[in-house]
This record gives sequence, C-alpha cells and structure tokens, in this order.
Amino acid sequence: MNIPDHLRYTADHEWVALEGDSALVGITDYAQGELGDIVFVEIETVGQALRQGDVFGTVEAVKTVSDLFMPVSGTLLEKNAGLDSAPESVNSDAYGSGWMVRIQLDDPAQVDALMSPDEYRKHIGL
Repeated sequence: MNIPDHLRYTADHEWVALEGDSALVGITDYAQGELGDIVFVEIETVGQALRQGDVFGTVEAVKTVSDLFMPVSGTLLEKNAGLDSAPESVNSDAYGSGWMVRIQLDDPAQVDALMSPDEYRKHIGL
C-alpha cells in the first residue's frame, strides 16, 4: 500500500499535495484498490468555489460510482484532462498521472488539519 509521506489525507480517501497557495487533489491508492477498475471520472466543477466536504465530481468503477469530496475549501482551477481518455491511470498511478484536480486554496492552513500519513495508515487499519 503506497502512502506517500509528503501528502495529507482525508477520511474519505482523498490526498492533497500542497504547491504554494494551490494544491493537487486525488484519491488514495487504498481508495482506487477498493473501487476496482476505474472506467470514468466526471468533474464538471472547474471554475467553481467549493467548501471543504462539497462534492466536486464522481469516479465510476466497473461496479460502483463514488463521489469525490473537496478536502479543503477553494476554487477548482483545472481538472486532469488526461483522465478523459485514460481514467485507468487512477488505478496505475494514483499519486502521479492519476491526480484529479488542481485547486486554489482559500486557507492553506486547512491542509495542516488533514490526516498525516501515519494517521491515515491507522485510519485504514495498517
């Protein structure tokens, strides 16, 4: 189970990579494994200001559809256009080419309140 030490995590299995006053967001290796083969990622909230906990999109696997939740408040700057043609990259590279969105943070301090890698490992029972 890959849980990079430089990221922060949510109870809903999203990860956040802080990049100044913006951040990349995706789902964790654990989440993609639980979902199975991902066949479609829908994100239609680019340009919208969303609050922490709001749904920003959905991810569809062969047998289920799951909501994607904002880990922190901010404005969606862009979605990963590569997921349109290769949604399976979430399965093969959840922390790299499988990132979901880039957001402009309202309050970068919210990232610090998310789970550390060790806290996330405990959350998923590792």
